[in-house]
Amino acid sequence: MANGFSKEERVAFEQLLEGFQDALVMSRNVSIYNTDQTMMERSNDTIWRPQPYIAVSYSGSNATSNFKDVTQLAVPSTISIQRHVPWVLNAKELRDMLNEGRISQSAEQRLASDINQSVVDVAAFQGSIFIKRGTATGFDDVAAIEAAMNERGIMFEDRKLVLSTRDYNALASDLSKASRSFGNDISDPALRKSFLGEIASFATYKADYLRRKTAAAGGGSITISTLDGASNYNPKATSTAVTLEVSNVDNRFQTVTVSSTTNVVAGDAFTIANVNQVHMITKEDTGILKTFRVVEVVNGTTMVITPPIISNQVANDAAAQYQNCVVTSKSGTAALVFQNTVTGYMNPFWHKDSIEILPGRLAVPADAGAAVMRATTDNGVEVVMQKQFDINTQTTKYRLDTLYGVVNKQPEMSGIIMFNQT
Repeated sequence: MANGFSKEERVAFEQLLEGFQDALVMSRNVSIYNTDQTMMERSNDTIWRPQPYIAVSYSGSNATSNFKDVTQLAVPSTISIQRHVPWVLNAKELRDMLNEGRISQSAEQRLASDINQSVVDVAAFQGSIFIKRGTATGFDDVAAIEAAMNERGIMFEDRKLVLSTRDYNALASDLSKASRSFGNDISDPALRKSFLGEIASFATYKADYLRRKTAAAGGGSITISTLDGASNYNPKATSTAVTLEVSNVDNRFQTVTVSSTTNVVAGDAFTIANVNQVHMITKEDTGILKTFRVVEVVNGTTMVITPPIISNQVANDAAAQYQNCVVTSKSGTAALVFQNTVTGYMNPFWHKDSIEILPGRLAVPADAGAAVMRATTDNGVEVVMQKQFDINTQTTKYRLDTLYGVVNKQPEMSGIIMFNQT
């Protein structure tokens, strides 16, 4: 083939793939769900993935009135992110194949960074748990995240925490002083390599690409009604249109009405007066105010939040199953208190099963005038390299592509910790 890859290019691609796999740090810390690509094309690249069931138990031996429907919730997962890096080399530049190797290595680094960024972004912007801390001090900060997840009944294993470089190093500083004697596997790595490792049940990672969140500017006078029926969300698996068409429902988000959304922006975190977090399994009141995140501001009095307010004030089988909070004192004007009070990095954390990558596949024809090489990484992400020569300009076009989707299946199993908050 005129546009076929040379032996040097094939070797370079194999080396590139190895580096690409090494750089996919975040994708190795989330779940991977492989799909049938023909089916995905026919369904607009969207598949509904199930959320975990939460069972309800009863006391006593008589179960006569306890047989009720179990609601299976699902979320839409979409393969919607295609990233590519293109470049051109002329006939003179191709005399030195190292040019191509260096550029392709840069392309690999960028695409891997894009995938890692997508993972941390979906955790940071949709995770509903918000931990507000002052100056980063070390173990106590991570222990606060552990406490928040334990109080919600989230599984103990496979917990991940990604920290900005400054916040990570601040925690490492604490651990480097944790022991006055050296020669141990905690103080030494913390001092010599600013390495944390596993702390308080979390595998920790350092990142240089985390997003910063500005301080909330919504003010202290915004209110919401917590009266029966006002904001009490009842989950449902499907909805039926007037035309009798049945469709799935995404229960991760709720549209609520507040007194004002002036200066409120997506990503803001808040609590509601007298709305406490409950343990997701036992439904016991933890005595801790539940945190919510703003997903979208719709208009002057309406916004989309996550998670929905499922208090089961008005008894409902599905709400009893998925209840996530309790209203200890009902009010028509319950105050919203914003938690992100100082601009800073959003350090995301999550349980592995809450975030999912859906690898995609590009059906690039190999006999249409361009040479094509493709390979799949260990976690299912496919990389496609294409090459085409232009005789008019004596230049060769290259491009490196990847296609994937990232979904936060359960925002209540993920969140962020922000430091230097007042």
